[in-house]
Amino acid sequence: MRFLLILSIMAGLLAFGPSVNAEDVASHRALVLAVSEGTSGGIDSETALKKYKALADMIGKALQTRVSLVFVREFAQLEEGMQKQRFDIVMARPSDYPARGVRDYGYHFIATADPAGHCELIVPKNSPLRSVKDLKGRYFIFPEKQAYMTRFCRAALRDEGIALDDAHVFYVREQGAIPFSLKNGIADVGGVASYSGAYTKWLESGQRVLYESRAQPYFPVIASSAVDEKQRKQIQDALTGMGATATGQNELGILSIKGFVTTDEDRFSKLLSWLAVD
Repeated sequence: MRFLLILSIMAGLLAFGPSVNAEDVASHRALVLAVSEGTSGGIDSETALKKYKALADMIGKALQTRVSLVFVREFAQLEEGMQKQRFDIVMARPSDYPARGVRDYGYHFIATADPAGHCELIVPKNSPLRSVKDLKGRYFIFPEKQAYMTRFCRAALRDEGIALDDAHVFYVREQGAIPFSLKNGIADVGGVASYSGAYTKWLESGQRVLYESRAQPYFPVIASSAVDEKQRKQIQDALTGMGATATGQNELGILSIKGFVTTDEDRFSKLLSWLAVD
């Protein structure tokens, strides 16, 4: 039995070629790309896997290894997966989760999507409000109190001298309910994400944007400690090069972004402190 076991091990090693070593064997392990669209995505797992398959294949081609794709709907699952480093590569929104992956769980920055994210303060087209200075004493409506975009808008307004703790604020589960509330006079001003469907429909309907916050990193891509520095650079090159080919441009269109940038690491590292969250 011992002799047969030795033969089995040797046969397995020979499958990789005569000069194989432990590092070569490890490099053939499939990497896991976890994608999360947060609560604003609204797509099922099957649709998501089709949507991001080309991206996973492109990263796998750049690394010369297989990349399996996992769509993560629950924030708790995303957090646990990063904490235990079950995911080799993560592309997720909202951005505070990848930011914690880097700060707390040993992940490394790869890139962020272009364009960046903004808090958009929207008002009906006939609103008398003209600037942020007009907002004191007004009624606000935001997503849930602990939602990323609510925290985003709070931080942006804090920088403008408006503390929402002292304001009249309504909270709703879905950003899609915010335009309805504004049109029906429930609130004076609402906060939505620049990348949300609610914001796109608001603009298409001819309504107004009162204020756009400064940009913050959107849809970051990070990698675990299992992905070495050389591989991280290969992923960066693959992502930033997508716009140079028709196939890459098509994939960017499917992802609803213009491209990827690798120059936003400093702002990304400061995101959690700016948001004033743990």
